[in-house]
Amino acid sequence: MVVIIRDGAGEEAIRAVIARLESFGLRAELVGGGRRRLIAAIGDAGRLDTELLRAMEGVEDVRRVSEPYPLCGRHAHPDDTVLKLGGVRIGGGQFAMIAGPCAVESREQILSLAPRLKAAGAQILRGGAFKPRSSPYAFQGRGAEALGWLAEAGKAAGLPTVSEILSPEQLPLFEQIDLLQIGARSMQNTELLKAVGGAGKPVLLKRSPAGTLRELLLAAEYLMAGSCGEIILCERGVRGFETETRFTLDLSAVPVLKEKTHLPVIVDPSHATGCVRFVRPMALAAAAAGADGLMLEVHPDPQNALSDGAQALRPEQFESLCAELRRVREALEAKA
Repeated sequence: MVVIIRDGAGEEAIRAVIARLESFGLRAELVGGGRRRLIAAIGDAGRLDTELLRAMEGVEDVRRVSEPYPLCGRHAHPDDTVLKLGGVRIGGGQFAMIAGPCAVESREQILSLAPRLKAAGAQILRGGAFKPRSSPYAFQGRGAEALGWLAEAGKAAGLPTVSEILSPEQLPLFEQIDLLQIGARSMQNTELLKAVGGAGKPVLLKRSPAGTLRELLLAAEYLMAGSCGEIILCERGVRGFETETRFTLDLSAVPVLKEKTHLPVIVDPSHATGCVRFVRPMALAAAAAGADGLMLEVHPDPQNALSDGAQALRPEQFESLCAELRRVREALEAKA
């Protein structure tokens, strides 16, 4: 059940509604800020009289929600959430380009690459500092030092930054990073979701290669239950029987998710395909499918990259792709 709070409702009225819900054994979570706030009532609300609740001071409406993710479901929040990251807006028709190397290999690499990416059309700078790899012998990242380089490069170029966090214990290291990434391997790490959800930073949540869309939304619900309302969902391919690409990019996830949730949805064609030749067509297809943005790997020297060079665009390829994407977006807007 979701209780929509009326604009201008006082804190005393809101506390009374929460107390009423809790008196029936429900867990009441106040979500949102400013003019748009709601209370998610989690638990068995069968004994609660919704008409009496609707009549309480400060209540605009009461809605029963059948999905197990009342906070991120669209029934409770029919309008798109627009995530604001500095001057960047993601969602609600705002398209964002996230670009950078799979791993931050050196200070010089990221400092020289960041301004080139911004000039080409990137709005958020990505870079891995801690790399979860399938092989224990593969490059694991430069660690905390790389986070400092990434933050420095983002500040110098005027770009917000995003990097993947692997454990709750790493949270203090990410103070300078603007957007925390929960990687595909960690989508159902509930302790990490709880910790990041309460960290007070926006989150980019990637779908697991074995995760259903329902499970992705439940992972987002963990974050929102921890008071994190700024979440970007990322489709990055699922495990199937096909072996010609690293994963199978599920572009149908974009319209399905946008129907079920108010959260922004982006696509990562780099990790999905695993091959630079396929990144461009799948990026264009993702934009055409209605994605709110893309996450792309770009490296100044892919042949000598320490991590995932085979799927990384060169800066000039990224610039060309950004120009094509603008034309796709213009065509979609013209049709709308």
